[in-house]
Amino acid sequence: MREIIFDTETTGLDNRADRIIEIGGIELFNHFPTGKTLHLYINPGDRKVHPDALAVHGITDESLKDKPPFEELADRILEFFGDAKWIAHNATFDMGFVNAEFARLGRPPILPDMVIDTLAMARRKHPMGPNSLDALCRRYGIDNSHRTKHGALLDSELLAEVYIEMIGGRQTALGLGSGIGSSARSNRNDDAQDIVADVLVRPAPLANRLSEEELAAHAALVAKLGAKGIWSKYSPSE
Repeated sequence: MREIIFDTETTGLDNRADRIIEIGGIELFNHFPTGKTLHLYINPGDRKVHPDALAVHGITDESLKDKPPFEELADRILEFFGDAKWIAHNATFDMGFVNAEFARLGRPPILPDMVIDTLAMARRKHPMGPNSLDALCRRYGIDNSHRTKHGALLDSELLAEVYIEMIGGRQTALGLGSGIGSSARSNRNDDAQDIVADVLVRPAPLANRLSEEELAAHAALVAKLGAKGIWSKYSPSE
């Protein structure tokens, strides 16, 4: 099962006029990072980055001038996602922008059944909140100290760890450590692993806790059942 954890950064909040300027994605297979990623900066044309958005992600108009427009990257994005689920935190926001970009090109939208919203998952799992990405990182002990600005690829990496925790955590992921996408994990899957358990042998047997009277009563009961043919009915020899 392929899934893509992704995030976008935009020029503003209105998907009817604002544009995607960064997209990052992390591929999971059976809930394990494969090491494959997507990270693109996108030229928004004549749409300028809103000051409030700039304060969040720090992506300037100047830095986007030499980047390709969305129409030149659409096929590359669709090829990376393929038939995988699109997983985002507050997916309504991100998918609104993604589908608006595809609509401008006359392409069909990504249907809702292909999308998973981790914010909705978090609200069901932790109804008292808070459920921002930073709050979930704190809840699950994920180091996000390097997240001084929002970034599509960085946020996707953090969200991948949060998502794995929400669906069962490191036990489900067979010991997924910190960090995402290392080659050491690229060949992992959900197949059951052999478990070796050490059986400890008690160095000295425990003392019998039955009294002499209890032992005698037990012996008498066994003899009585044997005399009636009841005990032999359940004996291992039969």
